[in-house]
Amino acid sequence: MPPAEENEKPALEKGQWFATTHWSVVLAAGESASPEAEAALEKLCRTYWYPLYAYVRRCGHSPHDAQDLTQGFFARLLEKNWVGAADREKGRFRSFLLSLLNHYLGDERDRANAAKRGGGKVLISLDEQTAENLFSQEPASWLPPQMEFERRWAAALLKQAMTRLREEFETTGKGRTFDQLKLFLEGEASSGDYAAMAAGLGMSANAIAVSVHRLRQRYRQLVRIEVANTVGSPDEVEEEMRHLFSVLAQ
Repeated sequence: MPPAEENEKPALEKGQWFATTHWSVVLAAGESASPEAEAALEKLCRTYWYPLYAYVRRCGHSPHDAQDLTQGFFARLLEKNWVGAADREKGRFRSFLLSLLNHYLGDERDRANAAKRGGGKVLISLDEQTAENLFSQEPASWLPPQMEFERRWAAALLKQAMTRLREEFETTGKGRTFDQLKLFLEGEASSGDYAAMAAGLGMSANAIAVSVHRLRQRYRQLVRIEVANTVGSPDEVEEEMRHLFSVLAQ
């Protein structure tokens, strides 16, 4: 469930968001061959690779070819200085990646030997079987591949925010509490829900209500931070959030 209160101001200042954004990682990797920059870019690719894989499938490629093409795309992205020409002022990070992928697919269209893709090297460990399982379970859609890509991108972004939220709870030894409270991120509580959960967690119903309120606030903040990581300027955050949530609502 996307955060509902888009106008709520997060605790972090905008300047803090942009200290290490996805764009800064890309630009650093383009300017430097340091292991740190490459590792950061590789982690970023692992986070958002499924929307790209699913896009390749929606473009008509078989599961095997889609796996080769996606892996080859990331290999080329990491091995070549494609990111060196990036300019975060010219678009969203998702648009940047999709543009590079379309360029890569065009170059690969005339290549018959899949072994050439990525030079036969696997630079990123991708769970390709899981990706195909996910893709095969998705309902049929008549939306254009680019719009489906944006939906999956938004879903990956929300998942990343949820992962970060869980990690925060686990760090303080409250992983079990999170597993219970996260149910209220997906919808409003019915009468008696807080009291029923309170007994199992050894808390009062009022304490559960307060914890759920704080959980929702923190989740909204983490989603906003994830969105901020993918745009070129703090001023674009609200517009990007509205766009992604409207895509999810379709």
